[in-house]
Amino acid sequence: MRAPLLVLATGMLATARVADPAPIRGFTAESSRAERAWETKLQAIPDPARMREHMRLLAARPHHVGTAAGRANAEWIRDQFRAYGWQAEIETFDVLFPTPVERVVELVAPSRFRARLQEPTVAGDPTTAQHDEQLPTYNAYSADGDVTAPLVYVNYGIPADYEELAHHGVSVKGAIVIARYGASWRGIKPKVAAEHGAVGCLIYSDPRDDGWSGGAVFPAGPMRPADGVQRGSVMDMPTHPGDPLTPGIGATKDAKRLTKEESGVLTTIPVLPISYADAAPLLAALGGQVVPGPWRGGLPQTYRFGPGPARVHLVVKSEWGLKPLHDVIARLPGTTEADQWVIRGNHHDAWVNGAEDPISGLVPELEEARALGALYAQGWRPKRTIVYAAWDGEEPGLLGSTEWAEAHADELRQRAVAYLNTDTNGRGVLGVEGSHTLEKFVNEVARDVEDPEAHVSVWKRQQAAALQGGTPEARREARERGDLRIGALGSGSDYTAFLDHLGVASMNLGFGGEDDGGIYHSIYDDFYWYTHFSDTSFVYGRALAQTMGTAVMRLGSADLLPFAFTNLAETAQRYTRELQTLRDRRAEQLADRRRDVEDGVYAASSDPRAPTVAPPVLAAPPRLEFAALDNALDSLSHAAARYERAYSRFAERGASATDGGSAPNGLAAINARLVQAERALTAPEGLARRPWFTHLLYAPGWYTGYGVKTMPGPREAIEEDRWADADAELARVAAALTREATLVAELANALGGGR
Repeated sequence: MRAPLLVLATGMLATARVADPAPIRGFTAESSRAERAWETKLQAIPDPARMREHMRLLAARPHHVGTAAGRANAEWIRDQFRAYGWQAEIETFDVLFPTPVERVVELVAPSRFRARLQEPTVAGDPTTAQHDEQLPTYNAYSADGDVTAPLVYVNYGIPADYEELAHHGVSVKGAIVIARYGASWRGIKPKVAAEHGAVGCLIYSDPRDDGWSGGAVFPAGPMRPADGVQRGSVMDMPTHPGDPLTPGIGATKDAKRLTKEESGVLTTIPVLPISYADAAPLLAALGGQVVPGPWRGGLPQTYRFGPGPARVHLVVKSEWGLKPLHDVIARLPGTTEADQWVIRGNHHDAWVNGAEDPISGLVPELEEARALGALYAQGWRPKRTIVYAAWDGEEPGLLGSTEWAEAHADELRQRAVAYLNTDTNGRGVLGVEGSHTLEKFVNEVARDVEDPEAHVSVWKRQQAAALQGGTPEARREARERGDLRIGALGSGSDYTAFLDHLGVASMNLGFGGEDDGGIYHSIYDDFYWYTHFSDTSFVYGRALAQTMGTAVMRLGSADLLPFAFTNLAETAQRYTRELQTLRDRRAEQLADRRRDVEDGVYAASSDPRAPTVAPPVLAAPPRLEFAALDNALDSLSHAAARYERAYSRFAERGASATDGGSAPNGLAAINARLVQAERALTAPEGLARRPWFTHLLYAPGWYTGYGVKTMPGPREAIEEDRWADADAELARVAAALTREATLVAELANALGGGR
């Protein structure tokens, strides 16, 4: 009789597990059951057909900053929020936004050619014909200028490329450089060119990078056609994003403004983007040595450095005026912890029609808002206030989100729990970057949403993608580590002011990886392109709404905010090991260089017909002091483990536990401390050269622009051979991690000890 009883007991246990899964992080068993019931309702609401129609409407006209169409879109979005039951208003800021009035690129020697600087209409795609409303092809915040100079090809125009130019004896001083898009954010290219003495900069889209080498070009396929051009800002956003004239404060009508000359973030040389059809004659006219293999693009011609015989005439003139921004801000009020805010955003402005960027991310946000409003009408109430934003002015320099965050900085430092961002959305695997205090949380969310193509969880598909590539170590981690790793955030979208400036824990999410495209920031980023070549059925729009809606609900309703610190501690240890390896590799590189110069290697290997120049010999780097950082990491690791043990007891016993403040009236106080955990990783004096950026673990790189530099102070000091600064920067990071460890230990005590 025991065997049948055992089978019955096992079956009952299995049934119980299916019916009552483990509590959601931050919820008790009882509140978790209620939360899952509401989440099931939420995930059933987002409608692909509505998203398609909303994209058609919002991408119907060009709607860049300051346009009537942009304002109309903002008002329509506000009215949608109100119809969904939200409190919604528009907040307006006035920002510097230049628009072009004259653009010239012409080859004046050895032959003559004048660039078209125009993207042509495509038959069958009606919005490509809206030329009177489209912004011309240009780079916002380029300096005005009229220059004629020799042309030099600089590959991607990043610092390493100028080292290669120097090796070949090529100078750009007094020249106009031509760089291809890619390898860094576009604003780095004129910045580095000017540092090396260039007087102008052209940036072109090479077909090897996003044109026909990746597939058929638009309209036959998704890739960039020969006359397609990538618009974009070249403001020096690694210094600070937002309105150039009001750094650190909201750009309200009565704000004190700097002059253009005082801003420090505008380029010092004129810059224009061009198509590969316009670039080809310029590159073909270059003489000089043939470039190395990695520098050769996809054009059917020989790539040479220059300078000469090609000479180019470049003119850029803009109208420099203030334009209004229209941020849509909507709220669902919370209950017991209403003074804490969970913030979710996506921008609504575009360079032209912007179906992919940004509308593909905005229409899921609207469906989330509709779903949350429907639940609110049915009686669901979040503990915390939920704030949804549709930002204006993201494209020129994260203007709308930055001005709003600066204007509300004091409130946000006290109230903001987290900021959740999207931008573009496509088909494929969920990509996540963000604060590592939220890594465990977002892994759990991804396990509870179904992928619409693979019909497994979004998390399972992420894991499968990780197992298909990467190093053996990465594949092993994907199988064995409890949580999939998320990337760190640099810049390039609207999370920047929240994370990098204010220290608000942030994440950026979006699906992608299955579709190539070459229409970024062109007139071809429109409804026709998206509905032919991307998430054509909008099922990944629904998946994004389900994922973000679930994340917002959990942050808004959790009994205990679902931050975790063990993943943060482990990730910070990885960053430290990277710094140690970076220093040692740089030391080896400089030692090898010194030996090669002393042994005459460079002189002996130089080809007299294509001579090269030996690099400078630099002093050997000193040993760096990592002891304080290692000690801080040990403290954080121990405190994080203690907090996790205390959290486990909370999860087992629920909010009725009375020791150490776990009772319901004590949780609010613990939550108030938890929201400060990300702030502990900031320093009010900010980073060297750019005090606006205060986070000491994450920042956009000085020479990457969008790409993240982790532990940016010491990392960039090592990369740039600023050895005198490196130890001081390591000490600053150690102090931040010590602050974090102290706070986490206090939280563990408040939650019940965790010893």
